[in-house]
Amino acid sequence: MSKRPDVQRGDNIAIALQPEVGIGFAHADNQWFEETPDPLGSLAELNELWSPRWVWWDRFTAGQVAGAGVPIDRCWDVATVHRLLFGGWKTSLGEIWASLLSLPLDSLPRMGQLGLLDMPEDDGDRNQPIQPDGHLRPEWVSGESHVCGEHLVAWAALALRAMKLQEPLLDRLPDPGRARSTARSESAAELLCAEMATEGLPINEAKALELIAEITGPRATSAIEDDRIREERDEAVLVHLTPRQPVNLRNPAEVKAMLRRQGHDLPDTRAWRLEQLSDSDPLIAALLKWRRAERIATTYGYGWIDEHVRNGRLRGGWSSSDGAAGRMTASAGLHNLPAAMRSIVEAEEGHVFVRADLGQIEPRVLAAVSGDQALIAATQGDDLYEPIATRLGVTRDIAKVAVLGAMYGATTGESAHALAGLNKNYPVAMGLLEEAAESGRKNRDVFTSGGRRVRMWSNNPGDGDLDRAVAAGAARGRYARNAIVQGAAAEFFKVWAITVRRRGRSLRAEVVLCLHDELLVHVPEENAAETATLVLDAIGEAAHFWSPDPTVRFSADVSIVKRWSEAK
Repeated sequence: MSKRPDVQRGDNIAIALQPEVGIGFAHADNQWFEETPDPLGSLAELNELWSPRWVWWDRFTAGQVAGAGVPIDRCWDVATVHRLLFGGWKTSLGEIWASLLSLPLDSLPRMGQLGLLDMPEDDGDRNQPIQPDGHLRPEWVSGESHVCGEHLVAWAALALRAMKLQEPLLDRLPDPGRARSTARSESAAELLCAEMATEGLPINEAKALELIAEITGPRATSAIEDDRIREERDEAVLVHLTPRQPVNLRNPAEVKAMLRRQGHDLPDTRAWRLEQLSDSDPLIAALLKWRRAERIATTYGYGWIDEHVRNGRLRGGWSSSDGAAGRMTASAGLHNLPAAMRSIVEAEEGHVFVRADLGQIEPRVLAAVSGDQALIAATQGDDLYEPIATRLGVTRDIAKVAVLGAMYGATTGESAHALAGLNKNYPVAMGLLEEAAESGRKNRDVFTSGGRRVRMWSNNPGDGDLDRAVAAGAARGRYARNAIVQGAAAEFFKVWAITVRRRGRSLRAEVVLCLHDELLVHVPEENAAETATLVLDAIGEAAHFWSPDPTVRFSADVSIVKRWSEAK
């Protein structure tokens, strides 16, 4: 191992950390270990001194960095870049390494207890992370071997080697520079996700408990009491039945049959359909109220608070990619929080939220990635659909449905005629969508403009059923058509989010929620106006670095609120 080398700003330095032990480093041809009881504190000092691009294997290190609050902006997460290159989400470091070296995945070594007659094979030096067959040793993958400086240095060096193997794969994509930029921004977004998981979302816990009690009833103190509360909630619906009879309200088929007996022969029991009838029948109004209460009770009730809220913050897991088109995702119900519960998301004392929602992001992204000049011209206004409607000679509503239908693969209904107009007036954008759809129908993977592989699936029937095979191909086509737009929109959103994260640090602005196209930033009240301006400016900065066409206009609705429910 060598001594600490000279490092230039932006150099790639791989690290492996172990509390109470130290940090292993790998930089170019240099490898060294620094023994320290506080490796994360040392990392913070070196980050300020060098400002390099830190390279690590996966979320484990990102979580360590986030937990210590080390303000890192440049990083390379090997696992995150792997998902960009190979598609999918669930993977292991062993699979990542095997994929980079084209090793067979079915020979991946596994950790486990040996049988009585099993004898471990002589597989070389266990102080080295790589087996003679080229695979990573499972004990190294699990972290069990990261107990000394020599091992930490070896693990860091291997992360740097993995990065060097990934770079030429990025360079083989149609736009290598753009692909490398995406790899860097996706890695930073994964670090942001680790920070959001660590810091949590501000919650007024007392108000949450009060609201849950108001909607679902008091907290049960026993299983018997819980059953009684459920029965009372059911009774508020069943009392409206004539004649009275038992119905399992948690069974959609029984609910549909119940409504039919009451004179409502409906194709399904979706909420929007029931809401159209709620004013005319107290049974349906009661059923809708029951559903809202049941959802709170079962998913967002007392158990949810007990499990996920600590010290006034809702703690949920975050990931930078959903494994499909690459959207950010969250656990703990953060992505599906009912509107009735948004009032409990409340800024801490002396703080407010700056909430920002990108406007009409997917069609604007389609304009950018396709380069369709007519569609780009439509992005210059606040409302992209108005000029499209004028050009097609239809109402704004029909134009909107047509554009969304084109991206989601809907080709019937009132927008069908307008869709033909889109093909005529915006041939470049529509051609890009159709090209993706054709790839999906033929079971070929598609790629976002940033280089993310979106894998298709093979579900063609093996029984020769042509109709089923055609239906399966059509489903893939619709999925691929939307994935290239949704994936590119996700890439732009993440560039925006990490820009706000970086620039907002001096204002103590903390990104606490990334929901679809919406950011929620927690900030001291005195810095709110400046943060709101920063968030808007960051859209332009993100577009400058991300957009394939600099003339596309992106916009967002920004507001300053105390509670999430106050946002428009």
